[in-house]
Amino acid sequence: MDAYILEWLSLIVRWLHVITGVAWIGASFYFMWLDNSLEPPSADKEARGIKGELWSIHGGGIYEVAKYKLAPQAMPATLHWFKWEAYSTWLTGMVLLTLVYYLGADAYLIDSDVANLSTTQAIVIGVSFLLGGWVAYELLCRSPLGKHDRVIAALLILAGIVAAYTLTQLFSGRGAYIHFGAMIGTLMAGNVFRVIIPSQKALVAAIEQGNEPDPRWGARAKLHSTHNTYLTLPLLFIMISAHYPMTYTHQFNWLILLVLTAITAIARQYFMLRHKQINKPLILVGTIVATVLLAWVIAPPTAEPVAQRVSADPALSGRAINIVRQRCASCHSATPTDDVFTVAPGGVLLEEHADIKRWAARIKARSVDAADMPFLNKTGMTERERDQLKQWIEAGAALPH
Repeated sequence: MDAYILEWLSLIVRWLHVITGVAWIGASFYFMWLDNSLEPPSADKEARGIKGELWSIHGGGIYEVAKYKLAPQAMPATLHWFKWEAYSTWLTGMVLLTLVYYLGADAYLIDSDVANLSTTQAIVIGVSFLLGGWVAYELLCRSPLGKHDRVIAALLILAGIVAAYTLTQLFSGRGAYIHFGAMIGTLMAGNVFRVIIPSQKALVAAIEQGNEPDPRWGARAKLHSTHNTYLTLPLLFIMISAHYPMTYTHQFNWLILLVLTAITAIARQYFMLRHKQINKPLILVGTIVATVLLAWVIAPPTAEPVAQRVSADPALSGRAINIVRQRCASCHSATPTDDVFTVAPGGVLLEEHADIKRWAARIKARSVDAADMPFLNKTGMTERERDQLKQWIEAGAALPH
């Protein structure tokens, strides 16, 4: 497929994915907040079967919301369902995964330094993880173990550890992260499709037929909704992780992924408790401290001063400029010659001396520290060249006279 057309398809689908994702996450966050913020109803409302109520103000209006213990005596003419947000987010995500990582498997998914896979093998493995993860989760939740919250949580954590490590031994770091996220997204959409909506349909059908609703339906739907809300923030991190190679290019990228998943899930716990008027700021402080510690632990080593070494080699500036032009400008130019990028990624141009100096810190972060640029190292940047760039940039990135 033409690279320019593929870029536009990716833009459109990514835009739709973000829009539908905002709608799904917004609805999920709102209803979890609503359910945790309900107050005991007045006596007359309790007599009508109302479990809790809440008053709120927004957009210039005052709202009264009530939740029934099971169901009202008669169904209203219009009942709003929340499902298409989840389905649309998952579907657009799968299209985006196909466009970027499957059609572009050689560029984004396969790393021959990690595993020598063919395009077909990589795609089959990726899809197998998505489907296999969802099936395993379904079977676990429906098994007798699914009745024990702590047991199922421990097993899911163990499965996450195995999945994260295995994916990083098969795919590029970026491809592994996005597939871990796609597994989470598939579980979340599956919860809506296979559990939450069927339970709600069973509840409505019982009311319409005049039967007593089974409280297990609501409890099961609530359990899987709770699973979804704790998975939301980890999924959001993974969605933006491609912009931060210091995470997915690290030698312990699988462990970094797990730590950040844990940090974001724990951060969600703070807000869940806050909805119930339980304020535990130490949880939030702990997640911030943990993030700072992680950044410190995985930071590249601090360089020693090299000013004297550079001054003794005045030709280094010229060599560094030539390295950037030779290795980087095939993508980062006004008219890229690369077969994937039709415009300079991020709008970064690396042709003129002033532009190269301007982006020197970014060049070091991506080409030296993370070493994920040049893209797939198509232009063959050597370790010696990376070291020369490092010396030049750390000495101040002086331009040749």
